Amino acid sequence: MAIVKSELVKELKKSYPNFLNRDLSKVIDIIIGEIKESLNRNERCEFRSFGSFKTNIQRASIRRNPKTGEKINVPQKKTIKWKMAKDLFKKLNNEKE
Repeated sequence: MAIVKSELVKELKKSYPNFLNRDLSKVIDIIIGEIKESLNRNERCEFRSFGSFKTNIQRASIRRNPKTGEKINVPQKKTIKWKMAKDLFKKLNNEKE
């Protein structure tokens, strides 16, 4: 199940009823913006008990189009890697700490 920003705001509103929806939405925008900026600067971004994000450089390569068999040059690009925290892994797998 994917969660969209409006659903996240609704869930936060249940926990924090005194905050306005627009304020909660702004907080989410700021957090996501900071994550994007951090990754753009090639810095690691970590959330304790959840996981961490980091950028990875994917080398340029020559690949093949499976439909036509034509060779295609793929330029170097950045990708995002996410590593799950041990706490989250244990919780998902019902392991005791």
